[in-house]
Amino acid sequence: MSNMNRFLGGSPGSVLAKLIFLSLLVGAFMAFLGLTPFGLIEGVMNWVRSVLNLSLDTVREVGLWIVYGAIIVVPIWLLTRLFSQR
Repeated sequence: MSNMNRFLGGSPGSVLAKLIFLSLLVGAFMAFLGLTPFGLIEGVMNWVRSVLNLSLDTVREVGLWIVYGAIIVVPIWLLTRLFSQR
């Protein structure tokens, strides 16, 4: 078996025929669903963007919760520490 056949996984003609057949099946399935390669890429990019925005919004909101709680907790803690010294 030549290096080219070993790399391709068979003879170039049979590999080409398999790739054309699979491309036809996948293309027909995508056309049936109304999908395009650029639409898929755009959808994945929008999904990643929304996940990142959601994550950053969540981190921002948790940070605000910590600050809001600290406004109440830290002075109470400080007062208890000051009065427990006596």
